[in-house]
Amino acid sequence: MLDYIIVGLGLSGLAVAEELDKRGKNFLVFEDNSQSSSFVAGGIFNPVILKRFTPAWNAAEQLKTAIPFYEHLEQKLQVKLIHHWNIFRRFHSVEEQNDWFVATDKPQVSPFLDPQLKRNDNPNLIADYSLGKVLHTGNIDTENLLNSYRQYLSKNDRIKFKTFNYAGLKVEKDHFDYKGIQSKRIIFCEGFGLKKNPYFNYLPLRSNKGEYIIIYSEDLQLDFAVKASVFLMPLGNNVYKAGATYDHQDKTAEPTQKAKDHLVKQLKSIIKCDFEVVDQVAGIRPAVSDRKPLVGPHPEIKNMYCCNGFGSRGVLIAPNMSAAMLEYIENSASLDPEIDLARFTKKHYNTN
Repeated sequence: MLDYIIVGLGLSGLAVAEELDKRGKNFLVFEDNSQSSSFVAGGIFNPVILKRFTPAWNAAEQLKTAIPFYEHLEQKLQVKLIHHWNIFRRFHSVEEQNDWFVATDKPQVSPFLDPQLKRNDNPNLIADYSLGKVLHTGNIDTENLLNSYRQYLSKNDRIKFKTFNYAGLKVEKDHFDYKGIQSKRIIFCEGFGLKKNPYFNYLPLRSNKGEYIIIYSEDLQLDFAVKASVFLMPLGNNVYKAGATYDHQDKTAEPTQKAKDHLVKQLKSIIKCDFEVVDQVAGIRPAVSDRKPLVGPHPEIKNMYCCNGFGSRGVLIAPNMSAAMLEYIENSASLDPEIDLARFTKKHYNTN
């Protein structure tokens, strides 16, 4: 009998699987590639909300967990995953500069903001009011991470690339039976696919579609990331990733001309040189109404769990949430009420 079945292998499922692997647990993952948000994500780790110069939720604590987590995976998988580089916030006015200086004096955010402004010396970047440097930032190569981890699980016969059929799951007294596969526990990490899950579809998960364009420009010569009306990130070899959009209405995972046109227009407002759009990607982020993750047990079914709802900050949140969940399950630790999906239990009973 398995210790766990995991459904879904985006950032959440991967983090849960890795925590179980560290603990020597026997598990099997089901993944059908129906959700693409983790693959196409920018993978950026940034502890500051740059629109308002405020700290992201629990960002300092999440950084302490996330960076060692990915460093361990680099060694384990023998791949390069972590790229440290600075993000520079482009200021639109003197007032924004002043807001930045005010923020650098606030204890929660001051460790992440450089009080010394950077003068723009790139002739193809439009930044008349200088730039503010954000510290302790970079990105995780999520595509490389997910592909490498799937290969690792495949070699160890711990993953099935099949759609999980909810109708095939039997809830027994002390275990679950899925088409002859028996497991003590099951954890759903399906991203926005959770909306189709009959056990957890009462949770207020919302779609947040994000699209990026990949551009090529020999003239831009930008060696750091810029946050302005659009986020621009260098990928190397004169290739850059620009995005992302936030669309709560479109629930399809296909790239759209509308998003492409919007991003191109935004790019032209911050760079002067020519560029060519060479690719476009899209995915549905799993967002929650109160902007906090969904972690914890089913209200009625014993040993059934959910770990979801990370929105656009999955690379920072996933390692922390998976560790919290496994501590709750294996060591009877308490869940932070902010992440505990019990805050929505009334919705479950109202729905049923």
